[in-house]
Amino acid sequence: MPSNAVQEHVTTAVREHTTGSLAPVPQSYTHKTRPEEVLLRTWERTGPDAFTVTAQWPRDHRFYRTRHGLLDPMLLSETIRQTLPLLSHGAYAVPLGHQLLWQDLDWHLVAPDPEIPAGPEGPIALHTGPHPAPALVELRITCPKVTYRRDRAAAIALTVQVLRDGAPFATAHSRFTIQARTVYERLRGRYADITAVRVLPLSPPASPRPVGRDGFEDVVLSPTHTPDRWQLRADTTHPILFDHPVDHAPGMLLLEAARQAAQALAHPAPTVAVGMESVFTRYAELDSPCWILADALPADLVGRTRVRVTARQNDRDIFTSTVTLAPAPAHP
Repeated sequence: MPSNAVQEHVTTAVREHTTGSLAPVPQSYTHKTRPEEVLLRTWERTGPDAFTVTAQWPRDHRFYRTRHGLLDPMLLSETIRQTLPLLSHGAYAVPLGHQLLWQDLDWHLVAPDPEIPAGPEGPIALHTGPHPAPALVELRITCPKVTYRRDRAAAIALTVQVLRDGAPFATAHSRFTIQARTVYERLRGRYADITAVRVLPLSPPASPRPVGRDGFEDVVLSPTHTPDRWQLRADTTHPILFDHPVDHAPGMLLLEAARQAAQALAHPAPTVAVGMESVFTRYAELDSPCWILADALPADLVGRTRVRVTARQNDRDIFTSTVTLAPAPAHP
């Protein structure tokens, strides 16, 4: 690619959203077709490449369900995912219809600030609390590296500090690239035609409880003869994971598969994910079996379980995630 076609800017060249102007998040800027699935509420630019976004996490979500008295940590993954199109379209001049391609996502729940004795730590940060209202979350986002192609962003790296009730809750980092639809169609070839996408017959689900689920409809793994190997279940009728038609398995499906595989490996101990370090290498196609493999890793420095999950398709590793698990608290 010619060097003059892509430039890296220290400051933002495009300012569609004025610094200090608080605005509601348009549904179209989250790439969700169901309004009830939009977690983001407001956003504002606080600096050249800095933003504050607020979100609400429901306690009775259809898919991200409360278990062990804890909010589902995958709400954090989905919240971060929704910020990618929000910033692309709202702050960096990316037209609707362009394709966002995830490169990586890392997040970890953080230990409390020693100056805040009541601060959350580990799974405690996910406690629902005594009130039925949705959890209010604040994301303080900086984009330390934005690559431009002409006058719009072509790649963005972001770091996120997540707060709940004013206390540090989690940290996250993500990178993604952006492609015009015409470029995406050339890269995807025949797979770009959503109307012609072929999908494998849905394989039977694994037992829900070992993978941390309450019902078969939300299990994304199918058992094999090996206890640490599953086939990915891509149920294209799932109302949350397949919110709209796509030509490949969504990133959130792969993240959920990693979480379920890690919890299955730790079963029967009840656990909750407190960190994920994930890399998206290739597209997960819907017309070919995708295998999910889980390998136990040495525990981290505080003794928490770590599992490396790999998605493999056509003899290629297409996705990896290191999942950190903590014991789930006793809850009636």
